[in-house]
Amino acid sequence: MRRRLLLVALLVLPGFALADGLERAMGKALFDRQWVAAPSSTLANDGLGPLFNEKGCITCHSGKAFSARVTATADGVVTARGLATRLGDAEGLADPIYGRQIQPRSVPGLQSEGTVTYTVRDGLPMAVAFAPAFGPLAPATRLGPRLAPPLAGIGRIGMVDEAAILQREDPDDRDGDGIFGRARRLADGSIGRYGWKASAATLDQQVADAFMLDIGMSSPLSPHPSGDCTAAETACLKAPDGRDASFDGEEISQQMVQLVAAYLDGLKAPTSPPEDDPDLALFTATGCAACHVPSLPRTGGGTVALYSDLLLHDMGPALDDGVGEPGVRSSEWRTAPLIALALRRGTETRYLHDGRAGTIDAAIRAHGGEASRARANYNALTAEDRMRLLSFLDRL
Repeated sequence: MRRRLLLVALLVLPGFALADGLERAMGKALFDRQWVAAPSSTLANDGLGPLFNEKGCITCHSGKAFSARVTATADGVVTARGLATRLGDAEGLADPIYGRQIQPRSVPGLQSEGTVTYTVRDGLPMAVAFAPAFGPLAPATRLGPRLAPPLAGIGRIGMVDEAAILQREDPDDRDGDGIFGRARRLADGSIGRYGWKASAATLDQQVADAFMLDIGMSSPLSPHPSGDCTAAETACLKAPDGRDASFDGEEISQQMVQLVAAYLDGLKAPTSPPEDDPDLALFTATGCAACHVPSLPRTGGGTVALYSDLLLHDMGPALDDGVGEPGVRSSEWRTAPLIALALRRGTETRYLHDGRAGTIDAAIRAHGGEASRARANYNALTAEDRMRLLSFLDRL
């Protein structure tokens, strides 16, 4: 109890500065916390929902890689922690009733948005069956399963020099290699780099949006105390919230967001293979490195090992779930960083944005669009070279 009270006291003390170690320890405490519905007798502990996916960050991001855990029965029915369903049309417009994402859980006394069931078959998209509680989805709304991405090494994304991202853009394919990568320019003019579709420019923004969308908690960067509830969900909008003047007038303060981001920023990924690794040469020759760039220039000098260009690429119809975002087509995805693949071994690991792939091999074979040439090269490898390449990826 004393520890919790000390945490609360520090969080509400204006201008209080923390040493890095304490900052990350407090960020971990917030990341691990299971939030409760408002009103609660415990300051800095309430604000959950009213509708939500999970009660805390750690539930979706767990294990060595801090990623989703997914298991499937023999008939393909999925049990998951860290698998959510985004809603929208090809232009990125949210559903008028259910918003940007299905929240299948709710605080006591409130009905959730419905039940969601997932099934998976090798080589096919993750299938979603949604039983809505408040009427049908809009005709144009599509359902897009999204895995909670691994967080180990996420701090490297913020180290990349923005100019290096922009320098790699080639929306007109000037070099004729069939790759049209482009940076995502957000509404405020910043360059997105976090998330499946590069929807956030900073880790703070990514954390704040996740708190709002997945847990239903507001912050100064995402001031929505009812979470993802829409105007049509009147009971949700009328439910109590946990806003408090001690937390910048929201349910979590800007400092709390920064503490969580500081904790995530310190999560380590394995050391990447050296540049003279012969299997890296195979990775490059196959064409994978055209988008999964092994390293990028770092702000202030040096390089960052990331295995991504942080650009958007059209991945073709097979990976198009129909759910776009403003300014981003439903078939476009930010190149996923491949760091921390070595930490994701196990039976509960799935790959790609919707978790359809049970192995790295299956994930590569599902690539299309701008990655078609690299996929064809991969398929043409000898069995020995293919195993070398997969072994290399398993070491990242």
